[in-house]
Amino acid sequence: MPFLVLLPPSEGKAEAPDGTPLALPRLSLPALTGARERVLDALIELCRGDEDTAAEVLGLSKGLRGEIARNTALRTAGTLPAGELYTGVLYDALGLGKLDESAYARAERSLLIFSGLWGAVRLGDRIPAYRCSGGVKLPPLGALGAYWRRELAELLPGEADGLVLDLRSSAYAASWKPAGEVITRTATVRVLQERDGKRTVVSHFNKATKGRLVRDLLNSGAEPATAGALLEVLRDLGYTVEVAAAATARKPWQLDVVVTEIH
Repeated sequence: MPFLVLLPPSEGKAEAPDGTPLALPRLSLPALTGARERVLDALIELCRGDEDTAAEVLGLSKGLRGEIARNTALRTAGTLPAGELYTGVLYDALGLGKLDESAYARAERSLLIFSGLWGAVRLGDRIPAYRCSGGVKLPPLGALGAYWRRELAELLPGEADGLVLDLRSSAYAASWKPAGEVITRTATVRVLQERDGKRTVVSHFNKATKGRLVRDLLNSGAEPATAGALLEVLRDLGYTVEVAAAATARKPWQLDVVVTEIH
């Protein structure tokens, strides 16, 4: 697998039709089945109990309390492939449904979506709509970032034998951190907006730009094997990219993508 892109999920999710319920053993990374079962059981138990407690643990506003009842039915709810389930700014900009056949095949091979509930999934994995972010501390399992970090520590290096492009937000970056030689072939991306000679980070723009960047990489057919090759590919695609920090024994490459307009 020469190229792996790590993505966050989205809070927004499409409505899955009835039918085709969850089948945990059929998901990608089947070694995680037991770990997924434990998180799923804990989430359902939480949401079947006191509503105020569940809302506090999950960080839900009053208007989102319907998500608690939805979580109680996760084992029987209808499912969608993850590539269709996740919506929101990054996924709208990525536009998976608009990719041609060859680009979508590359996406199926290359994209790995992290999740507070499932650990990590591929585009074709059928999952129900849920509410459980990566920053949740879920009784009795504790912080899900630390929980999944233990589960993924030995598993993911086998999936990452080429360049790793890490586009996750901080809540999901806690679920797996590259170690050893994987660090030197991992690149993170920070999106900066330049205006009047000043550069700032803008959250919404960050997500949209990362979605477009992945879309353009998939459409190009490029599968860079090193951070240097990625830098060249992105520049060829019209992005202004700079090396903010080269990889060290403890930290991956950090690339800055500089944009001047918000689309």
